[in-house]
Amino acid sequence: MAESSMELTSEKIDRMTDEIRIIKAARQDPKVFGELYKLYVEQVFRYLFSRIGNVHEAEDVTAQTFLAAFESFDKFRQDGHFASWLFGIARNKAMDHFRRRDRSSHVDEFNELPVEDYALVRMIKTEQEEALSKLIQTLPEEDRELLRLRFLADMSYPEIARFLHRNEDAVKKNYIPVTGTVA
Repeated sequence: MAESSMELTSEKIDRMTDEIRIIKAARQDPKVFGELYKLYVEQVFRYLFSRIGNVHEAEDVTAQTFLAAFESFDKFRQDGHFASWLFGIARNKAMDHFRRRDRSSHVDEFNELPVEDYALVRMIKTEQEEALSKLIQTLPEEDRELLRLRFLADMSYPEIARFLHRNEDAVKKNYIPVTGTVA
């Protein structure tokens, strides 16, 4: 168990080192920003899909997020908090999406997907996930956001704390895993 924890920590350190290296390179050559895209696109998409619930719209908002990040990259302070900065943009883009969307429409958008996307939806939404989703929907929005950031965006506690402008200990205390113990 300790070995897997050490591997996870090592992976996080390697990722942070890669991220810093890529950020420095992207400041010199904007084409290198694509490496940051590759590093975070899956996490950003999962986070946005969990909020939006529609594959195509989540893809669009993901693209908007990275476009906005690229366009404002010169404003990013190179302080080792790229994930927090990027997910802040993603959260704002999701809110923009909902503001533009007709709020009176509460149709289950999975039923509107083209036939070729049903296989992907079936993979994403198993029976267990549907049951879990219903339970999660009963939680306050603040708790749902914490779950999205931790599990779908795969953010660390320090990253979540910076993103939410909260103390890391407060974030950890709000997170109660399935085992019922505080992480």
